[in-house]
Amino acid sequence: MSDEIILERKGWTGSVTLNRPKALNALTQPMVLALDARLREWAADDSLAAVVVRGAAREDGRVPFCAGGDIRLLYGERDDPARDFATVFYAQEYRLNTFVYRYPKPYVALIDGVVMGGGVGVSTHGSHRVMTENALFAMPETGIGLFPDVGATYFLPRLRGRAGLYLGLTGARIGAADALCLGLATHTVASDALQALDETLLAADLGEDAHGSIDRLLADCATDLGPAPLAAHQAAIDRCFDAGSVEEIVDKLEAEGSDWAGETLAALAQKSPTSLKVTFRQLTEYGAHGFEEAMALEYRLAMHCNLDHDFFEGIRAQLIDRDRNPAWCPARLDEVTAQVVDAYFGVPPRGDMEFW
Repeated sequence: MSDEIILERKGWTGSVTLNRPKALNALTQPMVLALDARLREWAADDSLAAVVVRGAAREDGRVPFCAGGDIRLLYGERDDPARDFATVFYAQEYRLNTFVYRYPKPYVALIDGVVMGGGVGVSTHGSHRVMTENALFAMPETGIGLFPDVGATYFLPRLRGRAGLYLGLTGARIGAADALCLGLATHTVASDALQALDETLLAADLGEDAHGSIDRLLADCATDLGPAPLAAHQAAIDRCFDAGSVEEIVDKLEAEGSDWAGETLAALAQKSPTSLKVTFRQLTEYGAHGFEEAMALEYRLAMHCNLDHDFFEGIRAQLIDRDRNPAWCPARLDEVTAQVVDAYFGVPPRGDMEFW
């Protein structure tokens, strides 16, 4: 096992540290495989009562939880028509997400910084999600020609009103107060108290009623981080994103005419038009799916995105050349036909995902 992820036994608790701080603790394939294997081992161990997951700190003191999957690895196989790595990696990651969702023991994520994409998949599905004032949550995938995955088909439509559709389409970044208000976080704690909480969790006697013991520990140190800024826009989000198409959302935002609406329009204009339409259908037509159904759907979408132009163009613009000027194809919403979108929801060339 590499030092990219540190997996240790601490008393009653399994301790996980995502350990690529220079890369914002982004997940690699070895990290996914190591975490999946150890979680399964710990789940079967009656002498272990809970799991605590955190990100390693950077030299500048910032503590990213996990900024997502290391998509540079996927970009590296853009010339492989078989997409061998993507075919395997997405199945491995989505199986891990599913196991976290079904985990039979308390699973506590301590989030003191950025949590996006793949990082959401190894935190949000756990029983306890603790965020500090430094936490920054986002699902920014439409900006790289992808779609909100790692279980977003399941959890975004279950948020208040149309907030999930808003977050999924725009990639908007929110803090801990908003995350708590929406249910993405279960507790908020002051950043300067997080290390002590971490140490307390690892030292706690969780031999009886681990869930209850952890609930009490978290309640004792919970901190009110103030009002949720997004709540002020909830009514407008519900008005504008209660629509039958992305084009209708754009029309409603233009009619709304507020500063918030203008900022939201500007954000949507930067995204892949294809990703916007795929994401709209994903989050409006499949939100009632059970978790495994949602992950199977996302595997289809992921494989089709990895065969398409926009995903690699988005990575190029954001992470490789960093010109922040992707040339989307098609470039306009009205050029993305229903037939184009339909194809993303079909069985991929190499078949559907097998869960176990």
